Amino acid sequence: MTDFLANGIIETGWQWLQSGWDSTVQVAVSGGGVALAIGLVLLCLVSWFLNLISLPGNWLAILAMALYAWLGPESGRIHVGMIPVVAAFGLGLLGEIFEFAAGAVGASRAGASRRATIYAILGSMVGAIVGGIIGLPVPVLGPVLAALLFGGLGATAGAMLAEWNDGKSWRENWRIGRAAFWGRTTGTVGKMVAGLGIVVICLFSVIL
Repeated sequence: MTDFLANGIIETGWQWLQSGWDSTVQVAVSGGGVALAIGLVLLCLVSWFLNLISLPGNWLAILAMALYAWLGPESGRIHVGMIPVVAAFGLGLLGEIFEFAAGAVGASRAGASRRATIYAILGSMVGAIVGGIIGLPVPVLGPVLAALLFGGLGATAGAMLAEWNDGKSWRENWRIGRAAFWGRTTGTVGKMVAGLGIVVICLFSVIL
């Protein structure tokens, strides 16, 4: 008798939880669909800013779009299909190729070592974070421009420090540091442009 009552309570509780979950999903997909769409766009926008500190912001945005297309509304204005996700993936891949090419070409021409490349990446991350916190006296774009500038300066400092530890002269260090600055800045700008395209694709996908 006790086992029968226990099984009945467990079964009733499970049915209640399942019913509550189904109701929550239904509300989120129907009534809260606009909120989900707005959240997706905001997440892609935040991910776009992460590119400034050398984090894979574009890929986070693409992942968010893919999950939304898979689990989100299957029809309607706020539906996101696979075509926008594939287009965003193409832009993300293009941005990565551009960033890698810009950094690799600049470093190889200047004769940078592998350690200098690693130090430049670490320095650019620290510099971009500091720049984003300090900012520049430019409306709206101040933190973005500061993160970009300080990221390049951080890459320069990191590369020069690595080459100085290897015993190279200051003239060689400066040449490599300058190449690291322009390589990092150019690559980041290209990646940010690709990321902006991903944000635009996401925005138009949920409003058209």
